[in-house]
Amino acid sequence: MILKHRHLALTILAALAVPGAAICTAAQNKVSVRPAEHGGQGASAPAPAGATDAARYYYEFKQPDFIVHHVEIEHDDNGRGTIRFERRSDAEAINDPLEVSPEALARIKSLYEALRFLDSDASYQGKREYPSYGKTVLRLRSGGRERTVEMNYPVDPNAMALMQEYRRLAEQAVFVFEIKLAVEMQPLEAPKLMSKLETLLRLNYISDPKQLAPLIRSLSTDERLPLIARNHATRLLKKMEK
Repeated sequence: MILKHRHLALTILAALAVPGAAICTAAQNKVSVRPAEHGGQGASAPAPAGATDAARYYYEFKQPDFIVHHVEIEHDDNGRGTIRFERRSDAEAINDPLEVSPEALARIKSLYEALRFLDSDASYQGKREYPSYGKTVLRLRSGGRERTVEMNYPVDPNAMALMQEYRRLAEQAVFVFEIKLAVEMQPLEAPKLMSKLETLLRLNYISDPKQLAPLIRSLSTDERLPLIARNHATRLLKKMEK
């Protein structure tokens, strides 16, 4: 059953990302260099000199064949941070602020605690590698300690669930970026994006629908969008508020 859901999740990531048209520089927050050095997998090590005791969470996903082929998320213990992602349709990476909802943050913290992440030396990786699934990196720094784990297909259910939580965060953030860009520059893309959102909601691949609801409500009355997209937003909002 886990394998079945894993196949489904990765199929979503590959198939649902909506290719965007060319994006003007003024519409993006671009970066040209991103330091992302990762330590080795295993037991936690002392954090670098100068690090504070405040917890920092880091997630990275890479799969060069996906439309959104590289994602990095970093946030603090309150859920405030950034997301950086790269799409095949863009010349440069997109860097946006991110706020993890309290509900999603509680789930993430609970899973890290269930894994005893900083105290463990477990790899979480199964015996087989699945290159088509991409590579995931999880890193936690807290209390002067830091641990980084890389995995392709985790067999630990808590590690799998943690990875999926971050995938949902990424899907939600990418959708928000794309729909806001469509409103400003490409309104005719909105119907396609609303269909994408409906699929993600149906498959439980949005981090927090309630957090997304205010944006969808504003879209339902935004006359810059085609009527079909506004009506779709209204229908989705009713489902999200149940």
